[in-house]
Amino acid sequence: MLYGMRIPPRITRIGALGALASALFLAGPAVAATPTAAVPAAVAHAAPVHAAAVGDICYSELPDEAHETLDLIDKGGPYPYPQDGTVFSNREGVLPQQSSGYYHEYTVETPGSPDRGARRIVTGEKQDEDYYTADHYESFDLVDRGC
Repeated sequence: MLYGMRIPPRITRIGALGALASALFLAGPAVAATPTAAVPAAVAHAAPVHAAAVGDICYSELPDEAHETLDLIDKGGPYPYPQDGTVFSNREGVLPQQSSGYYHEYTVETPGSPDRGARRIVTGEKQDEDYYTADHYESFDLVDRGC
């Protein structure tokens, strides 16, 4: 049975898309897409549990300490905490799923906090793929450097 397999949503939609492409672009006969009885709908359309928790934030709306952290990241350090620059494993599943080592985390100072506080910047491998969290990984905002 396929109940334990996770089927990427792209694969489950290809039947209908393939039929449409066949009819429109290839001038071939359109084949009706039929759902596979062995794949439950919940599995076929599975999405990350917390995907809606990723929003956007303008660079100008970040706290000053986040700007300082982003500047340090751009310079390659030095960082104030030994944990800065370590791999962020995304155990919470809030950020888009990527391979291990894709994300790295950095502390955003929290004035008045006796420890590192809850604020972080998590970077991805893409250029300017920076996520800000003010609530210790409960939610993230992708930093928009254009505003």
